[in-house]
Amino acid sequence: MSTTETLDRRFSRLAALGAATVYEANGQRDAIDPAIKPLDPTSRIAGRVVTVDLEPADNWFIHVALLEAGEGDILVVDAKGYTQAGPWGDVLTLAAQERGLAGLVIDGAVRDSQEIIASGFPVFTRGVCIRKTTKVQNGRVNVPVTVGGVVVHPGDVLVGDADGLVRVSAADVDGALASSEQRELKEEAMRARIREGATTLDLLGLSHP
Repeated sequence: MSTTETLDRRFSRLAALGAATVYEANGQRDAIDPAIKPLDPTSRIAGRVVTVDLEPADNWFIHVALLEAGEGDILVVDAKGYTQAGPWGDVLTLAAQERGLAGLVIDGAVRDSQEIIASGFPVFTRGVCIRKTTKVQNGRVNVPVTVGGVVVHPGDVLVGDADGLVRVSAADVDGALASSEQRELKEEAMRARIREGATTLDLLGLSHP
């Protein structure tokens, strides 16, 4: 099995386990601001990050970044939390799909939200805004950015779904996956005990006041 296939399997498994499980199992750190939400609550993503440092209300360097991103990557855009313009829409969504990207996370706004949802492309955003952007301001691609209060580095992994988004450093992917699978097994055992009549107080070792 190639390294790429191995990573793809790990990312698929992390997405299936879910952001909340990965966050809890991986040290309860690097949860991104919950104000950044999926347009479609059924969206699930996990993949390596390509970052964009963007000037608010400009989207020139999003177009540049698309040429740096490829199959399975997640484009992570630091638009400084600015939600009064939408630098991403249905055309960029199609371009991202054609390149095989796994999704978009933007600390800013998007437009054409219904078309994006219909396309099936996962987009996590702070807001939706119809106002246009310029294409004149320099940005930066594949540099550390701050998104939703968390510093994200190129090559990091993001896991996201309706519960939220969490960052996992590239070096921690194997450990995060192993601990997340262990946590899932533990919780499944708890569910089985509850079905047998145990209470959550019993299972957690808590007393009844």
